[in-house]
Order: sequence, then structure tokens, then C-alpha cells
Amino acid sequence: MSRPRVARWIEVGLAVVAAVAVATGVVAGLEGWLKLPNASNVYLVAVAAIAIRYGVTGASLTALVAVLVYDFLFTEPYLTLTVSDPDEWLHLVLLLFVAVTVGQLAALQRSRAEAAIAREHESRALFDVTRALARRTSTTDALPAIAAALAREAGMPQVWFGLGADDAGERVVGQSWEGPARASPRGYAVLHRDASGGATAWTQVRGPLAARGAGPTSTRHVRVRMEEAGRPIGSLWASRDAGDGLPDTQTTTLLRVAADLVAQALAHDRLESETRRAEIAQQSDALKSALLESVSHDLRTPLASIRASAGTLMDPDVALDPDEIRASAASIDREAQRLNRLVGNLLDLSRIEAGVLRVADEALDLDDVVAGAIALVEGRAGVRRIEVATGEGAVIADPILLEEALVNLLDNAIRHTPEGSAIRISAGVAAGSAAGSDDRAALVCVTVEDSGPGVPDEALPRVFDRFFRAGGRRRSPGTGIGIGLAVVRGFVEAMGGRVAARRSDLGGLAIDVELRAAAIPSVVDAAS
Repeated sequence: MSRPRVARWIEVGLAVVAAVAVATGVVAGLEGWLKLPNASNVYLVAVAAIAIRYGVTGASLTALVAVLVYDFLFTEPYLTLTVSDPDEWLHLVLLLFVAVTVGQLAALQRSRAEAAIAREHESRALFDVTRALARRTSTTDALPAIAAALAREAGMPQVWFGLGADDAGERVVGQSWEGPARASPRGYAVLHRDASGGATAWTQVRGPLAARGAGPTSTRHVRVRMEEAGRPIGSLWASRDAGDGLPDTQTTTLLRVAADLVAQALAHDRLESETRRAEIAQQSDALKSALLESVSHDLRTPLASIRASAGTLMDPDVALDPDEIRASAASIDREAQRLNRLVGNLLDLSRIEAGVLRVADEALDLDDVVAGAIALVEGRAGVRRIEVATGEGAVIADPILLEEALVNLLDNAIRHTPEGSAIRISAGVAAGSAAGSDDRAALVCVTVEDSGPGVPDEALPRVFDRFFRAGGRRRSPGTGIGIGLAVVRGFVEAMGGRVAARRSDLGGLAIDVELRAAAIPSVVDAAS
């Protein structure tokens, strides 16, 4: 018999002796001093008390000892176990029967109360586990809270989770206590399940150190393996006082269910991660395909024009007058600028996505910035009319990024409008802006609009997406690769502004750029 079991029997024996002794003293007082004919029912109180504390075994032992003591001390002939009166025999037998029955009923009620308490702890622990898993951003982040809930509700000193495909590779990822993680225990009991996962049994496993004679410890360790589709992924560990023995049915069920819930959550995280990686890879492939398709088309067109013009200039059999030479050179320069603009937009887009844009906040006069942007696109505008109505507005922005954004907007308008059509740049106080109160709260709206075919209403929210073209996959000569407006949005948002697309009053597309207003002080004449 193990030491904890011997200690338990000693405890029960001492309790029985104490309870019977107290009851005997009460019986002696009642029958000796108060002259009651029979006070043996007092022993029923002792039996009930022992039953509530130690169960049926203790109650039965108490009932037997109580009958023997009462027979020995209070039944004639006294101080013997013989009974001369048959009525006394019947009385003692009934006392024993009633005592055992009362003890069993009290013990049954106690066991029901303990089972209800155990079920309450189990339900509370499982609720804490499911709540932690439901609120998790990742399962590993929720494991410390789950371990703490299991330790608290199951009454175990320590609970921890180890993840790994095998025993050697397990690492602690969640524990119920603060401080360093503990090393793998030398010996432990592991939970085994049948093939259906129903019936369970604990099997003691001893590690190499324990096998060489390591002395007994005051702590018992238990382990529940976690598996995914039959593949080990980790373990749920717990420590218990050695005197408590192996976990009971309720605690075993709690540990098993908690381990299964965590294993399912880890499997879900893995599947979700794999799905996310597959989606990212698919999007990356689609992005690469769109980039190659768009860039290859837009590179081939100007390169073909440059080669044709350069071939004409180099052909000794073709006699060109000075005007034709200048026209060919101008064509080469124009297409080179187009290539430079394409490469610049690609580089700007990569800087935006990498988050490495450096933005300078300066007070800028809109007239100056708009004039500079128009000068850069005049050669490509042809005979299109660019109307300007910016007034005397000023904004807080980066001068280079704002000019690049306006150039991209003008280029987009030029590409999508026929010769002789109108393009308008205007500025005014943005709708809902707190103009006239606080300059930092006021917004200026700069609008670039054209009289081209426009964009369908359902496509307006997507015009700033990378590689998006309102015409779908079909391309027409002169259309861009779909990154100009994406660059505009990146620049404007980096400067703390907002950008939106809508239908233009001219019939085409209108792009609204909202930026913070600035107050530029007027120049005071020093002579005044």
C-alpha cells in the first residue's frame, strides 16, 4: 500500500475514534446524569459527520465502532460484548442498520455535492477556455490565459502547454505562472485513449533520471498529448501534489477536452495561415502578370517610336531637311520623356508601398505649383485647352510630391481627352471645411477635370487601384498602365490629404484633391 493511502487510512481512523469518543461522552451524560433510558441515537450524529467528511467507508466503520462501544459500556452486562436481554440485541442491530443507512445517505449527498461542484468548476474552466479561443488573435497568444484558467478551476499548482512534433522538440509556449519556463519533468503520467477517443486511462511514464533511482518528489506530473489528424503537435502538462494521486474523472475530462479544443484551434490557425499564404501568392502572381502585361506594352510603344525615328535619322539613303530632322529628334525626346515618366511612376509606387516617402510640410502658393505642372505637360497637351481657376489659394504640402501628383492628373486627363477638348484645374474651400476659423482645420480642394468619355459610376471607387483601367483588360492606344492615379493617392495621403473621383461637370472624370490650407503672409513694402 502506498504511503499516501496509508496516511489516508490513519486520518480516517483517528477521525472515527474522535467522533465516537465525543458521542460516547454525550451518551454517558444523557444516560448517567439525565437518566435517559437510551441515548444511543447520539451516535447517528457522529456517523453522519464522518460520512460527510470521509464517505461511506468512514461512515460504516463509525457505525460498527459505535455499536461495539455502546454494547461494551451501556448494555448489561457492562464492560463485555455479551448481551443478556434479547431486546437489547434488537436495539443494537437496529442501531447498526440505521447508522449505516444514515451514513450512506449522508455520504451520497456529499458525493453529489462534490460532483456538482466539480461540474461547476469544469463548466467554468471550459467557458474560460472557449472564450479565450474565441477572442484570440492567435492560439499561442491565448495559451497563458487558458493555462491559468485550468490551474485555477482544477486546483492544480501549475499548468503549461508545450508545442512540438516530438518530445525533444517541445517548447513551452503558455504557462499559468509568471517566471521562467520549467524543464521537462523526469517522470509523469500520460493519458491514453482508446481508438474511438472515448475511454481513457493514465499510465505512469518514468524518464531516464527517475529510472536511475531519483528519489520520490512531492509533485506528480500529468501529460495529455495534443494531436491533429493523428499527428502529434504538442502536450498539455499539469502538476499535482503527490498526495492527490492521479486526476479524477472530472479533472481528466477537463484536461482532455481542453487539449482537444486547443489542438483544433491550432489546426485552424495553421489552415488559416496556409490559406492566407496561398492568397498572397495568388495575388502576387496576378500583380506580377498585370505589371508585366502593362509595362511590356507601354515600353514597346515608345521604344518602337524611338527606333523608327532614330533609324530614319541614321539611314544614309533618306534625305531629310532640317525641319524633318528636328521633328524626328522631338519625337525621340517626347517618347524618352514618356519612358522616363513610366519608370518614375513605377519607382514612386514602390516607394509608396515600402513606406519610405519623405514628406516636407511647406506653405505653397497654388498658382506657382499649378503653373509648374502645366509647363511640364504642355508638350503632350497638344491643342487641348488647359483652363486654370485656382485664385490665391495656398496649401501645406510637399512641393515635389504635389507637383508630381498634379502632373499625373494632367497626364491622365490628356490621355483620355481628344484634341481640342478642355481640361480644367480649379481650387476652392473643401466641403465641410472650417474655413475662416483655424487654418489647420481648413481644407483646400484642388480639382482636375476633363471632358473625355469619363468612367462608369460603378468603377469610380476603383480608379485609384494599381493597374486598374476602366475599360477592363482591353487596351487602346494612349492609355496608361493604371498606376498614375495610384501614385497620386499615395502622394496625397502621405501629405495628410484625401483624394476622390467623381463625374465632371465637363462630362468626363473629375479628381478632387483635398489638402490642408495655409496662410501665406503678404509681403510688406519696406519703404512704407
